[in-house]
Amino acid sequence: MTDADTDTDGAPPGPPPAAGMVWVPGGTFAMGSDDHYPEEAPTHAVAVGGFWIDRCAVTNDDFARFVRATGHVTVAERAPDAADYPGARPELLVAASSVFRKPRQRVDLGNAYNWWFWVPGADWRHPRGPQSSIKALGDHPVVHVAWDDVVAYAAWAGKDLASEAEWERAARGGLEGAEYAWGDELTPGGRHVANVWQGEFPLHNELLDGWEYTAPAKTFPPNGYGLFQVCGNVWEWTADWYQDHAAGPVADHPCCAVADPRGGTREASLDGSDPAAVPRRVIKGGSHLCAPNYCRRYRPAARMAQAVDTSTSHLGFRCIVRP
Repeated sequence: MTDADTDTDGAPPGPPPAAGMVWVPGGTFAMGSDDHYPEEAPTHAVAVGGFWIDRCAVTNDDFARFVRATGHVTVAERAPDAADYPGARPELLVAASSVFRKPRQRVDLGNAYNWWFWVPGADWRHPRGPQSSIKALGDHPVVHVAWDDVVAYAAWAGKDLASEAEWERAARGGLEGAEYAWGDELTPGGRHVANVWQGEFPLHNELLDGWEYTAPAKTFPPNGYGLFQVCGNVWEWTADWYQDHAAGPVADHPCCAVADPRGGTREASLDGSDPAAVPRRVIKGGSHLCAPNYCRRYRPAARMAQAVDTSTSHLGFRCIVRP
């Protein structure tokens, strides 16, 4: 399956602007899905221009070079300002980040706090907590990066963050309507081609793909555009504010392709049920914690809302350059 009728900018306009980037041709594609989670619907036609994108998520080695060059201190390494979080308990206003930890018994899958914990001392250098390190993880994707961190990195690198539409176009790799970045089977021919959870989440990971947490950036085969691990391994930030597809540009263009959309507004991204809500951006691609019995989001169409001030142990990013 390929993007039939749709590649309009097939040839790159010149050499890559930086090492490790590949060209994604512009064109029209079917974005979203009507077959899975409601926030992915409706499937709708979107047109984007061609762009360059990192083949891999930004790694710990990449991020370390940025930090050495700029002295950047990540959000997770700074104690939150109490003025920004009125009513917050003092013990939570410390440098910390969200870390996944397996529960010891079956828990309510409707409550993510059964396996997500706010861990003081967890940050990009200490992904599992203050006693952990990235000493042997230089080629793994950097995690525990909040929105301000990824924007700072992109600016330093002379790059940008993809819109949700650009990211999904790249992740599909030229496969029109396929379930996954590699086709329609999760394990084609019985092979594991992505770092996801096998077994009963969150209790037991059978590790059939070889990885319990993050995997090195180039562990599994690339997609049709040459991108590694766009599905599974780590979620990836995009530039769009979060809102339902049906409430965005799709509602204004029900009969034709939406051209190069930028999703939502800051105000629309707020969770109306939470009076202390923080604005949210779209994250894409799923992670090593996605499992058949929970969060089947290891697909290009999958999407979630992520608070801009929050980092986690399964969230990273990659960058783009528009010509």
